[in-house]
Amino acid sequence: MINGFLLGVIATEFMISGVFFLRFWRVTKDRFFLAFAASFLVEGLNRCAFLLVDKPSEGSPWIYLVRLFTFLMILLAILRKNYRSSR
Repeated sequence: MINGFLLGVIATEFMISGVFFLRFWRVTKDRFFLAFAASFLVEGLNRCAFLLVDKPSEGSPWIYLVRLFTFLMILLAILRKNYRSSR
């Protein structure tokens, strides 16, 4: 029961972080913040889906594929921002 609670807290934190970055994107219209917001929201939804699975396994390849996707989104946003700044 405590594992479900803590996983819910983590999912909520990811969602709050996503909304936080979405607010910055609305103000600046910078895609950097949009990529961060999307990444955190996807990760929050991933954690929520993990709560709904009957027998969750942290070693599932699908969980790591979603995490890889979100980390790549952040990495590409950072690289794109730095590449544009250097010109």
